[in-house]
Amino acid sequence: MILDTFSLKGKIAWITGASYGIGFAIATAYHQAGATIVFNDINQELVNKGLAAYEEAGIPAHGYVCDVTDEDAVLALVKRIEAEVGVIDILVNNAGIIRRIPMCEMSAAEFRKVIDVDLNAPFICSKAVIPSMIKKGHGKIINICSMMSELGRETVSAYASAKGGLKMLTRNICAEYGEYNIQCNGIGPGYIETPQTAPLRVEGHPFNNFIIGKTPAARWGTTNDLMGPAVFLASDASNFVNGHVLYVDGGILASIGKQPK
Repeated sequence: MILDTFSLKGKIAWITGASYGIGFAIATAYHQAGATIVFNDINQELVNKGLAAYEEAGIPAHGYVCDVTDEDAVLALVKRIEAEVGVIDILVNNAGIIRRIPMCEMSAAEFRKVIDVDLNAPFICSKAVIPSMIKKGHGKIINICSMMSELGRETVSAYASAKGGLKMLTRNICAEYGEYNIQCNGIGPGYIETPQTAPLRVEGHPFNNFIIGKTPAARWGTTNDLMGPAVFLASDASNFVNGHVLYVDGGILASIGKQPK
C-alpha cells in the first residue's frame, strides 16, 4: 500500500536542537509516523525542558547534551546513541542560530560563530552517522535550510552564507553517498509562526504586512506545515529524491510579490 511507504515504524531519528520549535514539531511528526525519537541540545537545562515537553505530549524521547560544533563530542554521542538506542536511520540537522547584524558592523568572530553552528555542525553530524548508514544499507539526512539558501536580506550575511553553503552540502552528500542508498535533502521553511516571531505578527506591524503581502498563501506558516514534508523526506516514499531542497514557504520564492494598490 502506498501509505505504508510513508511509515517510519522501526526507524531511529536523531533531530538536533529539538527541545522546542521546528525541531520539536518534526520530532512529533516522526513519532506519529512510528519512529523512535532522539534529540540533543546545548545544555542540560534545555534538554530537561525538551524531555518535559515530550513527556507532556506523550512522546517517549531520548535526550542528550551535546554541542554539535564539537566533533569529538558528536562522535561520542553517536556511539552512545548506537549503544543505548540503536543505529541512526534518520538525521535532521535542525540546530541553528541567527545574528541580525549589518555586515559592516559584524565582527569576523560573530560571522564564524554562525557558520560554525549552521554549516560546520551539519557537516560534523552527517559525517558521524554516514559510516553506520552505509553498513546498514540505507539512511536519510535532512538539513534545515532556509529561503536564505536562495535569497539575501539586510543584516543576515552570516546566516545566508551558512544556509547557502548548507544547500550545497546537501547536494554534495547526495553526490558522494547516493550510491549507498543514502538520501540527503533539505527543507527550506518560509516565515513560520513561533514564539520568537510573535512580536512581528501583530496585525498592523509593518513586517507582518510585508510577509502577508509577499506570501501568495497570504499567511505565516505553522510548524504543522513542516510535518508532512519532513515525514516524506525521512520515509521510503522519497527513496529516489536526493540532493533536493523542498521549500515550504507558501510560495514566496515563486513570486515577486503583489503590486501595491
